[in-house]
Formats: sequence, C-alpha cells, structure tokens
Amino acid sequence: MTKFPLGPTWQTQDPFLFCAYHLDHYPKGNDEMGPATPLDGRNLGSDFESKDGWRMYHGTKIPGFPYHPHRGFETVTLANKGYCDHSDSLGAAGRFGNGDVQWMTAGIGVQHSEMFPLLHTHKDNPLELLQLWLNLPRAKKFVQPHFKMLWKETIPELKDNGVQIKLIAGTYKTQKAPSAAPDSWASDENNHVRIMIIRLEPQAALEIDSIPTGINRSLYFFEGDSLGVNNTTVQSLTGLYLNGEAALQLRNGEKESRILILEGRPIGEPVAKYGPFVMNTDQEIREAMRDYGKTQFGGWPWPVAEQVHDRDRGRFALFPDGSLEEMD
Repeated sequence: MTKFPLGPTWQTQDPFLFCAYHLDHYPKGNDEMGPATPLDGRNLGSDFESKDGWRMYHGTKIPGFPYHPHRGFETVTLANKGYCDHSDSLGAAGRFGNGDVQWMTAGIGVQHSEMFPLLHTHKDNPLELLQLWLNLPRAKKFVQPHFKMLWKETIPELKDNGVQIKLIAGTYKTQKAPSAAPDSWASDENNHVRIMIIRLEPQAALEIDSIPTGINRSLYFFEGDSLGVNNTTVQSLTGLYLNGEAALQLRNGEKESRILILEGRPIGEPVAKYGPFVMNTDQEIREAMRDYGKTQFGGWPWPVAEQVHDRDRGRFALFPDGSLEEMD
C-alpha cells in the first residue's frame, strides 16, 4: 500500500495519467452566465487561487477552459454537481451535469472548450467535477476524435446497507457500466478498466473482491473524516495505491464518505507529455505541436472561445454527424 495526499490534481497509475478535482462554490450568475460579483483581484485568464472559494480558471467572463487542443489520450469528465458546456472543433456540443459523465477520445487531435455556466441567477451555483485523463496505446493515438455521453439515467447505481456504488466503467459483480468510447483502452474487457464512485454512510462497510494479477488499483478518499482500508485507518483527502490481488475491505468512520476507485491493466508503453499532448516519444510531441500549428485540428467553428449554450437549454449532446440527444 502506498499512501499520498490529495491536492487539486491526483496522481494515478497506468493506464490513467492523472485526475483533476474541481470544487468551486460559485455565486449567483449574471446575464452572461458568469459570476454576478466583481472579478477584481483575480488573475483573469489564469485564475487558480480559489479566492472566495471559487476560481475562474482560464475563463475571463465565464469560469472554465476556453478552446484548447488535445492529442493522444482521452478525457473522462464526471460532473457531480453543476454543469459543463462542451463545444469542439468538429462542431459537436453539449451540456451535461449533476451526475452525467462525458467520455471524449482526442485521438489524432481535437480542440474543445469546457465552460462552467452559472445558470442560476437567484441562488448559488456549486460545481464539483472530476476529470480523468486516460491514456491511449500507441496503436490508437491517431484514431479519429469521438465523444459520447453517459447520462446519469444510464449509469448503474447499486445500493445496499448504507453503501451506494456508481459504476461508470467496467463491471461490478453482475452489473455492467455503459460501454466506453469505441477506441478506448477501457473498451476491451481484458484490460479490466473500472471507475467507481462509492458513497458510504457512517459506519457502513464494504468488501470489494480481488482483481487479476497485473491490474492496478487506486483509491481516492476525497470526502469524509476517517476510513478503514484493510488494516489501516486514513483521513480524508488521502490517495492509496493498493494490492489488487487481495480483497479490499472498507469501513467508514463517523461521517458520510465518498471514494473514487480506479482500476486497469497498464498499457506499459513510454509516455511523453507536454501540456495538452500525450504521446510515446518527444519527437511525436514535436510533431503534434507542428500539426496543431498547421491545421488547428480543424479550427474553431464557434463565435467565441468561451462558448456556452443558451441558459434555458437542458442537458443535450449534439454529435458531429448532426444527431442530437436531449435529456431535459
């Protein structure tokens, strides 16, 4: 067992690259869906200081991440509270939140924006979002970009004796999660990729079976007070790399807890990273930068960098082929 503290970004094991955790207590929204409060004293364009309990990130009017490129990996975005507006260079778009998950394969290259519209003008707009970067193997680095939605209505939730398990990827007992993006490392069941968020009521206990040899298992205890993990007690905001060949026994403390579990077979290839690009060699990183400079990965078809959708629009996904999913 390896133990480490959790900050804004969480270290992960292959096949995952890292997890970014966003918790922002946004105020009421204004007419532009930004904060209805002065932005004085913030380093707009790069605001990560959590002043007053929230950040603008790279947004200048609306919190979030205006258009930026990616190549060579996937993002799996868990929008637990609040909303995220997606727009990309393929003309795809969407709004998801309050339990939805977006799975995006960057592949050969895509630009996208991830903005956090403050839809409510008469009450606060809390946001909690986790974004996992899941690597692609060499053979899949140049697949065509793809995104799909795992709407909260389709994600299994198992409840029993004070335990709730939200199964985002993989299989738990006989229950299967929705399928991953088609070119994902997670799309092959032999890679045993599993993503779960577990909620434990006070004093609740759970045992998770062992997993095959060679599969990485990580635990992220991000809300609660104390948690018994096998024979060790850990405090909140602790991460653990675990031996998956043994069963995992959890016993919660006196407060409700939430835990993220990540599992998967390592890809086991060299990783070269530079900002938004993840390849196998430094030469491929240079090629990615050159390709982006030449093509802009299709350009930006939207009117502004901080693209958001109409305030009154419900959850939806518009795909590059023009097909549309609307949830509410």
